Amino acid sequence: MLDVDGTLVDSERDGHRVAFNRAFEEAGLADRWDVERYGELLTVTGGERRLDAYFQEQGMPADERQPLASSLHRRKTELFTEIASQGEIEPRRGVPEFLDELAGAGVRLAVATTGSRRWVDPLLERLFGLERFEAIIGSEEAPERKPDPSAYELALKRLSLSAPAAPAVEDSNNGLRAAKAAGLACVIVTNDYSREQDFGDADLVLDGFGDSESRASVLADPHRLEPPGRLDVDTLRRLVAAGPSAR
Repeated sequence: MLDVDGTLVDSERDGHRVAFNRAFEEAGLADRWDVERYGELLTVTGGERRLDAYFQEQGMPADERQPLASSLHRRKTELFTEIASQGEIEPRRGVPEFLDELAGAGVRLAVATTGSRRWVDPLLERLFGLERFEAIIGSEEAPERKPDPSAYELALKRLSLSAPAAPAVEDSNNGLRAAKAAGLACVIVTNDYSREQDFGDADLVLDGFGDSESRASVLADPHRLEPPGRLDVDTLRRLVAAGPSAR
């Protein structure tokens, strides 16, 4: 089970943030969010709510900021979809190799995200090919945001699998909580925005996927899975074999 935003791609930093800034520019606004500032704003979930909170910080009255946040967010979503479709977002290092290894081992893959299928599908198609994913769950099917577990629960149902057979790969505390609430083991692969979050309940925490040229560092390994400097099939199999004791 795979998350998308921040997990397979750094889409918050390289996609959503860029789209927000383009929406600001189109609207004739001077506002721009750099990488650090956007990381601070991510504490507010949901793009429209994030805009509203930001404009509230600037002292804008509610009757002005709410319609502005709504219109900007609609345009930002359109711009992000264009960015995803046109290949401006790259996969995180090691992800293509990881997915190829999973496919070669016959592992069934599913995506469980609360991102919209309007941008998730073209992004996955362009970077990895949709055909490799047996199920894709997005916000249209599971509208409640993580840590709500519904995206994972629906993905399990689509695959006709029980939770112990399908570990999740996530990047955030909300994703971890969603996976755990659905009964899944969860591997965390941190990114620049999530590395300081609480991952005490994770079954494995790495600072990246790792590949042949760049080893991933192990940040937490409570079950002594001992991955070989990268996230690989054998590590996931050891996690599944550990059963409920590794939850």
